[in-house]
Amino acid sequence: MEYEPIIGLEVHAQLLTKSKIFCGCSTQFGAEPNSHTCPVCMGMPGVLPVLNKKVVEYTVKMALAMHCRINEACNFARKNYFYPDLPKGYQISQYAHPLAEHGYVDIELNGRRKRIGITRIHMEEDAGKLLHDEHIPSSYVDLNRTGVPLIEIVSEPDMQSADEAAAYLRRLHEILVYLEICDGNMEEGSFRCDANISIRLKGETAFGTRTELKNMNSFRNVQRALEYEIKRQEYLLGSGGEVVQETRLWDDAQGATYSMRGKEEAHDYRYFPDPDLVPVVIDNAWIDEVRSSLSELPMEKRERFKQEYQIPLYDAGVLTSSRALADYFEEVAKLSGKPKVASNWIMGDILRFLNEEKRDIASCPILPQSLAELIRLIESGTISGKMAKDIFEDMYRTGHGPKQIIEDKGLVQITDEEELKKAIEEVLAANPVQVEQYRGGKEKLFGYFVGQTMKVTRGKANPALVNELLKKMLAGS
Repeated sequence: MEYEPIIGLEVHAQLLTKSKIFCGCSTQFGAEPNSHTCPVCMGMPGVLPVLNKKVVEYTVKMALAMHCRINEACNFARKNYFYPDLPKGYQISQYAHPLAEHGYVDIELNGRRKRIGITRIHMEEDAGKLLHDEHIPSSYVDLNRTGVPLIEIVSEPDMQSADEAAAYLRRLHEILVYLEICDGNMEEGSFRCDANISIRLKGETAFGTRTELKNMNSFRNVQRALEYEIKRQEYLLGSGGEVVQETRLWDDAQGATYSMRGKEEAHDYRYFPDPDLVPVVIDNAWIDEVRSSLSELPMEKRERFKQEYQIPLYDAGVLTSSRALADYFEEVAKLSGKPKVASNWIMGDILRFLNEEKRDIASCPILPQSLAELIRLIESGTISGKMAKDIFEDMYRTGHGPKQIIEDKGLVQITDEEELKKAIEEVLAANPVQVEQYRGGKEKLFGYFVGQTMKVTRGKANPALVNELLKKMLAGS
């Protein structure tokens, strides 16, 4: 019996605001436990939340990027549950009236494009964090994260493999980071995912019983957890058992999921409108203002790079992996006039050096203007490609421009024919046997003469001119 999985994802993204969603406390990560709290985010009696306008703006921005319908008005609700890291005993979220609904995003997998529906995008506050002690049976509560603004992006159950789910997650992640509304740091919890998965016999239309997977902090873990859960459910149904609706946790060390609790439904949370917060009305003028601030999204940027700069799709994919890297490439390409050469330098030498030192393009010591200048010097014949590699390394280590390094080290390429002729004559005079062998038909020795000439000129000779002069002089002309 062949089964097919049906997968929907719920993604929580922490927004890059300086203050929390309903109070002025800092959202900075890594502060001393419980140092970024106040009576509002601690849920003290008598306090009133005030909505952070920037949170709404960022949510509208993501909704536009996801082609969602933005509702004219949306409401906040109280989601009631009791847990040690939730001081109020409820979470302020959105339920019946979210900010945005009915959107989509396109993903690419194995050269194929697929559209994934977006059910809704809504705003909510984060809960705190429990810290567990491995040595004693105690847990500590850090409420710094309480009230940090989140958006929840809920997909339609349109994914049918773990690979598709991973591609969808990566797509959301790159859009959020490109829009500069989330840093996307999964280790710090800025980008989190819960997965709903069920399986059914191929050809059926009704959904099977679903389980929800939690505790996945990387794209790889999401993929592994879904692959495991698909096999687990297939085994249960294939052996005559049944799938129970529940929440399961992923254990990365064991490579397996295990049961956490029964799956809650909406009525378990006893949602009701928050009496302290008025409805949020979003007019068309505000939407248009946010739309005008939208940056070009990565998939569209990849297509443009391919067409405008005539570079391979693979190059475009690497160069648009981050907004900062794409901007760096564009500046080098425009200043040098050689997009493919710029792509080769960035994808090869720049990224290799940065990866070795675990740095990103924003901290690259070589400015785009300097790399473009280096490319122009190669193209003009001022320096050779081999010289450029050495100059590049000095540029990276010192932060100096190529002309300064060339002047300091006397690395200007020799293009004077008379000077090169003297060097070649010296090489030929020192190697009479090889000259006779070459003239007798052993043409492979030509490379030897080129190498000896470069050695005599300490690598400064123009290679193309050396080749041209050598051929003439070896021919006796």
